[in-house]
Formats: sequence, structure tokens, C-alpha cells
Amino acid sequence: MNKHQKHTAIAKRDNDNFAPNEVAFLGANCSVISNLVHQISQKLTNYKLAYIDASHAKDVNQHKLTTFTFHVNGNLQTTTVLPLNKYEQRIRFSEFDYLFINGNHFEGAKQILILDPEKEASVLKRLNQLTKIQFIIKLKEDTAFFPFLEEKYPHIKNITTYTIDQIDKISSHVYNLIQEKIAPVKGLVLVGGKSTRMGTNKSALQYYDKPQKEVVKKLLENNLLDTYFSVANSSTDEKDINDTFLNLGPFGGICSAFQKDPNAAWLVLPIDVPFVDEKLIKLLLEKRNPSKIATAIKAKNKDFPEPLIAIYEPKAYSRLLQYLAQGYSCPRKMLINADVEIVEVADQLVRNVNTFEEYKAAKKEINL
Repeated sequence: MNKHQKHTAIAKRDNDNFAPNEVAFLGANCSVISNLVHQISQKLTNYKLAYIDASHAKDVNQHKLTTFTFHVNGNLQTTTVLPLNKYEQRIRFSEFDYLFINGNHFEGAKQILILDPEKEASVLKRLNQLTKIQFIIKLKEDTAFFPFLEEKYPHIKNITTYTIDQIDKISSHVYNLIQEKIAPVKGLVLVGGKSTRMGTNKSALQYYDKPQKEVVKKLLENNLLDTYFSVANSSTDEKDINDTFLNLGPFGGICSAFQKDPNAAWLVLPIDVPFVDEKLIKLLLEKRNPSKIATAIKAKNKDFPEPLIAIYEPKAYSRLLQYLAQGYSCPRKMLINADVEIVEVADQLVRNVNTFEEYKAAKKEINL
């Protein structure tokens, strides 16, 4: 008998307990953990980092009002009435590259074990939380492994170990853990809408002796990207991504790609920019900053980035949906108001072709 499924199966983002990538520190006083997190953070300033801790204050009154205090330099201090909830935290932490957790209070999907003889009982109490130890930190060089650790994990002495003063090495290891979860990039060819201004199907136009949609696909595949067509109509081709966000144009196409694979970054390219070449695609990939929401091309003499020549990171998906919930279906509006890596290029490279007259002029230039 087939198991009844109440809800539609949707591909999920690869999350840990609270965030896409997290680690809990266990085995030391809270002050030691907090200081260590802040020291590591100072070494990894190119990344978006967050930290979950618990308040040790006593007799705290329940807040009745969520307050947001903004500083002119951009800092935000929040006091919230909301309880800790893994589903809500996954939304809140979706844009962070790494989440540090005080393991004395909350469980993390991955752990960094700190060996402190004075906290042996604390480690024993949380022994079952040590499911995926990334590395070990000793407070002193001669600190011994607790017998119960060796009993449960016979190979624990083979795990990489540092002393707590080796901040550079510890930070470098955390850097590698961040790198491990950087999403692969896939290609998305925006085949086009109704081509009203062009008067004919844009995807079939030929600038280089073959349909432009095939040229764009090859351009992305030449950069080793697994590439798909974004299509509005129903298609059974495995390399087509049907719009599941209907009547939203390119915005819907991008969201549909993320619905298919929310764990990939998507390099988006339309078919109406025939001057985009392989060199530009290589530049975009080289300049990619996965810590940002997206990496986007901008023409030097234009004010805003090109939303359809960009790499959208997995963290962009939830941001796009938040804009959609506000009634906005313009990817450029999201990029303008988000933390985006901008790559400037000559205006000519990103010139788009919308009318048949523009097509004839562009084809003539290309074939000179």
C-alpha cells in the first residue's frame, strides 16, 4: 500500500537545525565559548556570521513589544517577544554563511568539542549531542581525553585537535567548513516571454547561425555549468524548468529554478543579450561572491545592475519570496536593496535586443 502523503513533496534547502550551516561549541564555560566565537569572527570578516547564545539574566520580564534599534552605521539591536523556533530561525538565518551556537544551551547539527577538565561532567551530560565532531580544541596542550569519550568514540584521537590559543588555525578550519557548503552553480537560460515587441519568437532568432537559445545554453555549458531552459509552457524535457510561479516573467522563472533545486546557485542569462560572450561569463564566475545575495553584472554607464545577467545564491530564494509577498515581482528591485556583488562591464556587452529593427542592426554588427 502506498503511503498517503498529505502535502506536495517540494525540494528543501539543505538545512541544519537552525541554519544552512552551523556548529555548536561544547565543553567550556559560556564566556570561553563567546570569546572564541568573537575571535574567530574577527578573522573571517568576509563572511556573514551569526551566533546563538542564551541570556544568563535572572528575573527577566516578558517583553510585550519587539523593538529594533538602528545605528547610523548600520548596526541593529533587536529585542523580540518571539521564542526560539527552528523553522522561524531557518528563515532568519538563511542569509548567513555560518552560524555559531553555544552548545551549553542549544544543540547544533555539527559540533566543535572543547576539552576542559573542569567541564568533564558537562561533556558527559551532552555526550549524545556529539554526533558530528568537526575538530577538537584543548584548553591546555596536555589536557587528556576523557575516558568516556574514548569509549564511545574509539577514533576520537584521530580527529584534528588544536589548542585554544591557535586562533589562526582554528579560524582557517572554520573557513574550510564554510567553503564546503558553498553551492554549486547551475545555468538557467531565460527563453523569453511573448516577444510582443519583437513580433517573432526571440528564442528562434539567429545571430550565430543557430537559434539563440542554443547559443546561450552552449555559452553556459562551455563554463561547465549544468544548464536548463526556463520555459513558460508545459514541457516534459528534463532540461526544461516549467514555470511554477505563473505570470511573473523572469522573476517566476528564477523562483521556479530555485523550487527545482534550492541548494544550487543559478547563473541566469536571457536570450536577448547577444553581445554577452564567454569571456563575460568567465568574469562573472570569477567574481562570484557566495557570501552575497547575488553577483550581478552592471553596465558602467547604467545606474542599476542587470537582474538577468547574474548569479543568484541559494539565500536569494527566500529574499525573492519575501518581495513577492509584498507584491513585487521585479528581481532588479530585490537586487538594488540587497547586499550584492557588482561586476562592471562595458555597456555594449549587455545591450539587449527587443525589436526586429534592433535585431537586424545587432546581427549586422556581429557579422561584420
